[in-house]
Amino acid sequence: MNKSKIQEKQFFSKHDQFILPAIRNSVIGIAGAGGLGSNIAFSLARTGIGKLVIADFDRIEITNLNRQQYFIDQIGKPKVEALKENLERINTFSTYEIHFEKITPQNVIEIYEEVDILVEAFDKAEMKQMLIENWVTTFPNKPIIIGSGLAGFGHNEMLHTRKIDNLYICGDEITDIEEGISPMAARVGIVANMQANLVLEVLLRKT
Repeated sequence: MNKSKIQEKQFFSKHDQFILPAIRNSVIGIAGAGGLGSNIAFSLARTGIGKLVIADFDRIEITNLNRQQYFIDQIGKPKVEALKENLERINTFSTYEIHFEKITPQNVIEIYEEVDILVEAFDKAEMKQMLIENWVTTFPNKPIIIGSGLAGFGHNEMLHTRKIDNLYICGDEITDIEEGISPMAARVGIVANMQANLVLEVLLRKT
């Protein structure tokens, strides 16, 4: 057995071997690579998701580093390219397909058509709405998990998950980044990991 295969076996040795095949055979989409998206991607890569499909058109700014999974020497790089680099440093045994482009009604289906579950990770309400509307219309039987209400700090008791058919909402559904409430690492990370955890729950429920 070569070194890579030995490392792969060791990497997955602490995973639940009963559910591991379903995880390794899954394809998960992440729309956005900022505070939510980069944290979701880190958790799913550590979990061993077979393939992540990630799209974003932003570049890393120094103000992103308070909550996003990037480093100061990556400032200026496209987020998706830097994120792929960072994910491969954690888990080189999964596949990371990246798209350095803005998600639009014209390309959203083409980018994410193969995924089993789509995870929304946008800041702007209009982008969330566009993604949801296109997804539920085109793929009514494929789950979509969105984040809503994650700015500020504290108030853990307000965070929850709500389900509407194949739409899942994680967050408090109140605090809005666009209203000037600062996004902070702890609360953004909690909601991102709620979304990642829900990916596993929904995925394994389907198997």
